[in-house]
Amino acid sequence: MPDLPTPQNAAEAALLSECWDAVLSYADLCTSGSASATRLATEAFTHGIDELRAATAASKSTGTGRRALRLPRIPLLLASVRTVAAAWETSGLGHRLDPDLRLWLHSDKAARYVGPPLHRPLALRGLRDMQEPDAVLLWLAEVESLPMSAVARRLGLDPAAASSELAQVRALFRDRCHRNHLDTPMDAHCRSYARLLDAVTRSPSAETPEDLSRHMARCVECAEAAACLRLHGGGLPAALSSGVIGWGGLAYLERRRRAAEAGMSGGRTDAAVDTGLNEGKPVRPRIGRTGILVTAVLVSALALTVSLMPFGGSKGDDANAAQGESTDGRSVADPGPTFPSGSKTKSGSGTGTAGSPAVADSTSRPAGNSDQEAQGESSSPAGKQGGAKGSTKSAAPDCRVKYEIVSEWPDGFQATVTVTSTKALATWSLGWTFKDGQRVGQMWDGTFTQDDSHVTATAADYNKTVAANGTFTFGFLGSWTGSNSAARNFTLNKASCQVAG
Repeated sequence: MPDLPTPQNAAEAALLSECWDAVLSYADLCTSGSASATRLATEAFTHGIDELRAATAASKSTGTGRRALRLPRIPLLLASVRTVAAAWETSGLGHRLDPDLRLWLHSDKAARYVGPPLHRPLALRGLRDMQEPDAVLLWLAEVESLPMSAVARRLGLDPAAASSELAQVRALFRDRCHRNHLDTPMDAHCRSYARLLDAVTRSPSAETPEDLSRHMARCVECAEAAACLRLHGGGLPAALSSGVIGWGGLAYLERRRRAAEAGMSGGRTDAAVDTGLNEGKPVRPRIGRTGILVTAVLVSALALTVSLMPFGGSKGDDANAAQGESTDGRSVADPGPTFPSGSKTKSGSGTGTAGSPAVADSTSRPAGNSDQEAQGESSSPAGKQGGAKGSTKSAAPDCRVKYEIVSEWPDGFQATVTVTSTKALATWSLGWTFKDGQRVGQMWDGTFTQDDSHVTATAADYNKTVAANGTFTFGFLGSWTGSNSAARNFTLNKASCQVAG
């Protein structure tokens, strides 16, 4: 496996660090394991940087002072991942790649990226035809999902004018795509719709004629052109990522969006290394030396307090203890102390927080169910008696699901599923039912099986475990005909889930 290129200066070191995060994130989507992802990312990164340096040296040798038009660094390196993956498939290393990617590499869709330039995806041609500063601004804001303040800082722009400059760059991208669309060899039927397609996509209030809508449902090239030409409606990021990256473009876009929302600049999941596997998980604070000392003092104080309680309590306290209660609301029937640092309140609503003492909640589950006792709940007869008071109330669901359709287009859609579990999970399997016969085509951060209208998503190797009151997220691409209503009847490990509004 080749070593990563050595930066030539400090500025290049910063750029390479930013690009490496993106390359590794996409390589993880393309492979079947973290080791293969690192190897693919390293080879693709080395190949792409060598290509960039060679192109820069060639432009300097011409003496024109003008760079030949090409993709910006990040999309060029992502394309290098695609190129190296194709080389793996040819050289016998295809077993390291995602099975769906292997099928895609042998399809006509993959052939478009190496075929005649006029037949390549429209977004790829449009971005390549732009000057580098404009193309970089568009890519960082739309696909990498960075906030405008971060984009302006990275590119040295005036933060107050960055948004208006982005609007101008979007219009410029549309113009390049429109020109390329007219230059694309197409049949007479598609040619007859070219002017109408341009007019309809210019105005956010324009309605798409029924005959044009039917045509785009059957013609991939015209539907692709509509996505690139329509700047309103929020579809530009998907058009860019799908057209420039190809396979897994929407999955990559979703990863970068989630990383940006979590405050991870450029998709980093750790300060040292980004494996692309931990995005979407809550960030856990690191415990330093001071934190360890403070924790030790707290534990010692709690232990001393517990050891003195039988001797310093009043008669009223003894009576409370006999009933399985304590004056601070914590069960003392169990002689072992409950430390705040490791406990979480277990309730049907899942609103417990770390750092609070575990409280026996008899109303959140049927009485007498020993498998569902909260940490710190008394197992003595007195404690059972207290739990019987809420036995007439039904148990609340142990999980909550948010199903969100991120984007939708004729015959296809992208969805994200976010699940919160009140219980700690060693692994997870989420099932649901489609009402309208939708079909899942590709999933990230999980694997799936589908039997008619029922879908079961199971955890990937890297996101199986979920802490109590923790959240996990996965996404998928699907197809639909007629209608695309939300999924229903969610179950987590075969237990019913509540659907969030």
